Amino acid sequence: MSSSGIVAVSANWRSDFFDGLALQDRKRILAAAKPRRFAANSVITNQGHPADYLFLLTNGRARYFFDERGGRHILLHWLAPGELIGGKTLLTKPTSYLLGSETVRECTLLVWDRATIRDFAAQYPVLLENALLTASDYLAWYLAAHVALTCHSAEQRLAGVLNNLVGVIGREVPGGVELDVTNEELANTANVTPFTASRLLGAWQRRSVVKKSRGKILLRHPAGLFSHKV
Repeated sequence: MSSSGIVAVSANWRSDFFDGLALQDRKRILAAAKPRRFAANSVITNQGHPADYLFLLTNGRARYFFDERGGRHILLHWLAPGELIGGKTLLTKPTSYLLGSETVRECTLLVWDRATIRDFAAQYPVLLENALLTASDYLAWYLAAHVALTCHSAEQRLAGVLNNLVGVIGREVPGGVELDVTNEELANTANVTPFTASRLLGAWQRRSVVKKSRGKILLRHPAGLFSHKV
């Protein structure tokens, strides 16, 4: 297991969770994790289940979701390598996962059980501080999303979602940045109807801002999303 931790330290990702720790301490914490693979479209954590494990995404793409009582599957924040899943595992009082999480494509994650990661947090208090900063970032994201929902038009919300996804799941390809995302996923995240998402994407495509294909969007000119009303 220690070898997997050493590989993780030198992998092509970084995590704010380890900021302020010496390299040998990072290696020690990573060596205690168990690597796990999840196929695409798999659930990582279940909303409402005991928060018994902390996950660190090292490869692939994942996202948070919330299932409301009416049955709607609400997509929330997309996750890139280096991000944590299940931060409530660090709390002193046992609790449940507030959100569910799922893979968008095949993922590799490092996993610590609650007792192990809490023991490390006691030895290295900076881990708790880093986790708190992550929670603060999520709160800022939620605030921005709430403001967009109450103050911005459907076009502005969808443009904002696309622009944010560039930094999370975007992949540079000839001609622009490619996003593995469907119209339905974009509509869900931006809180617009699939018809509205399709109409806006079609208008942007006619202006050569984006190029649509099945399950993918090529963003050619990000600034064009905000140039004028569609």
